[in-house]
Amino acid sequence: MSDVCIVGVGIHPFGRTDGVSGVDQGVHAARAALVDAGIEWPQIQFAYGSSDAAGNPDTMVDRLGLTGVQFINVRNGCAAGGSALFSAQMAIKSGEFDIGLAVGFDKHPRGAFDAKPAEYNLPDWYGDAGYMVTTQFFAAKIMRYMHMFGISRESLGRVAEKAFRNGARTPHAWRRQPVSLEEILEAPMVSDPYSKYMFCSPGEGGVALILASEKKARELGKPLIRLKAATMRTRPPHSFEVFAPSIDVVEDDSGPRGTASQIASADAFRMAGMGPGDIDVAQLQDTEAGAEIMHMAENGFCANGEQEQWLTEGRTEIGGALPVNTDGGCLACGEPIGASGLRQVYENVVQLRGDGGDRQVPGNPKTAYSHVYGAPGVSAVTILER
Repeated sequence: MSDVCIVGVGIHPFGRTDGVSGVDQGVHAARAALVDAGIEWPQIQFAYGSSDAAGNPDTMVDRLGLTGVQFINVRNGCAAGGSALFSAQMAIKSGEFDIGLAVGFDKHPRGAFDAKPAEYNLPDWYGDAGYMVTTQFFAAKIMRYMHMFGISRESLGRVAEKAFRNGARTPHAWRRQPVSLEEILEAPMVSDPYSKYMFCSPGEGGVALILASEKKARELGKPLIRLKAATMRTRPPHSFEVFAPSIDVVEDDSGPRGTASQIASADAFRMAGMGPGDIDVAQLQDTEAGAEIMHMAENGFCANGEQEQWLTEGRTEIGGALPVNTDGGCLACGEPIGASGLRQVYENVVQLRGDGGDRQVPGNPKTAYSHVYGAPGVSAVTILER
């Protein structure tokens, strides 16, 4: 079976854009991706679109053109964009289609995400008691992890400091000003141990990727950015997840719980025929600073507890051994749910093409990894190779 390739990418800058709807941002990204691929909308054979709060993506055809194209909407928490991409590459792998679109956008109001208990099969009292507030859950989860593996609060600050430093180099990022480690650590507390700079913000943005069979990519004359693996998995037993009604009691609670990220990552590496040491650049879900730390281990890049040394030594910096979140991640870009996972893949394509400008990873990277995590314990992973 031949590889699926990414032949076009487009993005609408993330942040706040008054007077521009989520659909507008998705259309902007789709049109940019078409130009990048050197094709017209009527050539698109199918599309998968993701949005959580900004309307149905299939309505984009009103603007792009009424060609009768198959267009399927995907909604899967923070992993929605990754799920749309997974679906799109499967459509091409099946042999049914040669070229298609994965697009995601969102436009969230200011403030925290307003999830409803019923959406996660939970009773109303769960929300009334405050358990739907994600900042509280993420704080509790990282506190447990820090206690188990000796991670300091300063390491959380280092993750955020790197994110804002990288975001300052990134045209599509929302937060484009560096923030010092001291300011991050001394900022107002939101949920202990997290200050306000250690959480991402709901935001806006749009991303589009055009996928093609290898044969079609060669016909278009595009550089071959191969999608070596795309996986999407749900949570295993006993995992500790956002919006979980409880945490299971287990006989041995001395180690981390199994996660969807571990399953998706292991499957992706198996499909790609690679290991963590083969990856040149990675984008890891960082809705909060501790998530990047935990996901470094969950995705196999280091052992639990080694992150402290990695961060101190600068291994995850743009010029480090494994650059992580080179565009600033969710912390600098914000999180429009439908677009966020696709932004990671967009950034990886930019890096593999060598078009990263001030944030370009040195050494001519050849492989790139992306990972998203969302409620109530879903994860998607992609591996690219040029």
